[in-house]
Amino acid sequence: MGERLNNWAMQLEDELKLMTTTETAEMQQWNKQSIYKVPKGVTVLNSSAYKPEFVSFGPYHHMEYHLEQMEKHKRRALLHFLKRSRKPLASYVAVLAEVAQSLKDSYESLDPIWEADTDRFLELMILDGCFMLEVLRTSTREMDDYSVNDPIFSKHGKLHVVPYIRRDMMMLENQLPMLLLTTLVAVEKEEGPEQDEESVNKLIREFCFPNPWFPLDSSIGKCLHLLDVYRSSLLMEDTRERIAFLFMKRRSTGGAGNDEVIRSAMELSDAGIRFKKSRSASLNDISFTGGVLSLPPIVLDDTTEFTFLNLIAFERFHVEAGNEVTSYIFLMSKIIQGAEDVSLLHAAGIIKNAIGSDKGVVKLFDSLSRDVALDPDSSLYELHGKVNRYWKERPVRVYLMKNYFRNPWAILSLIAAVFLNSFLLAQTAYAILSYHHPTKNSR
Repeated sequence: MGERLNNWAMQLEDELKLMTTTETAEMQQWNKQSIYKVPKGVTVLNSSAYKPEFVSFGPYHHMEYHLEQMEKHKRRALLHFLKRSRKPLASYVAVLAEVAQSLKDSYESLDPIWEADTDRFLELMILDGCFMLEVLRTSTREMDDYSVNDPIFSKHGKLHVVPYIRRDMMMLENQLPMLLLTTLVAVEKEEGPEQDEESVNKLIREFCFPNPWFPLDSSIGKCLHLLDVYRSSLLMEDTRERIAFLFMKRRSTGGAGNDEVIRSAMELSDAGIRFKKSRSASLNDISFTGGVLSLPPIVLDDTTEFTFLNLIAFERFHVEAGNEVTSYIFLMSKIIQGAEDVSLLHAAGIIKNAIGSDKGVVKLFDSLSRDVALDPDSSLYELHGKVNRYWKERPVRVYLMKNYFRNPWAILSLIAAVFLNSFLLAQTAYAILSYHHPTKNSR
């Protein structure tokens, strides 16, 4: 054995001895992480969906050239925040210094420069955290301490600038730990951590859902950052018991096979399946009963693709996040295969298309579903098989609907063919009867 290989073997032996301790430390570190860098293997499909274009939050994109101009607005927002709170900056620094390591641990891959310089890291956290709170508040509350011609925090800014900031706030790489926001509010208001957490959650939800479909007065519990609050709001568990039942049923019956992928909306319609808008907009409010597939209503606009790609990335990289959003996108991508599928779902009130053409919606879901797979543990796994079995049990209806009843000329041709066959059958029967029972005149 050569010297290099021998040294490598000895190093592995030392690592094996420490393996239990190392595994425990790794598990603890992974449990703390909630903000991730999206690898190039994922961003290659749509790199712009994961990179902020207007403002940075946190260390990953701090001071990138095209984002520098927003730094002066962050400083100005901090001054307004401090003036309104009537507390010195030192009060916030002292409390945040106690949780500085926890804030650092929230980031999956932190540059050594931030690890080494805690003061610089806390300066970044305070500037970005206060700026985010000011954006949230001025967008959902009446604030009178900003100028009417303020480029960010005025009515003009809300209309023309904040939408770009909102888009960047939805990106996984551009998140701030919830601990930062709740700590800032706790010092400001001198309230308990639970009240601060609920107040920040509500503030974020009001910002993300200005025309709420979701009950904003209900609690969504502990969240990791703004993107997690948004995701939790989409998954409000209005149908928890029913979803749990479907999951248990899949476990007990063995579930559907891997080939049980749901058919397109038009194919399902051919089998007599009707589409209906669910009672709520929760992505968990999906069911199939008595030939009726209920789906939550969704508004599709220019921000939908970026938002859902980051939600999918969060579920992919955060082990404990769940897979509900990914499963929903997989389901919709299979149902929507063509413009006629979009038209059918639009007529049912399920899709509200603010993108433009129906083909644009098809392209959107095709983009969202690339490299996405359905988790066998998903509550929608059984639904795929259940709907598809219903479709397979009606082959004659499907054939007739697909080949005749979609086209009015085909319908007329079918009617004519049936009439002609009936006429020929009657004529043949008459000839046979005439042969076996000739009339008296023919004798």
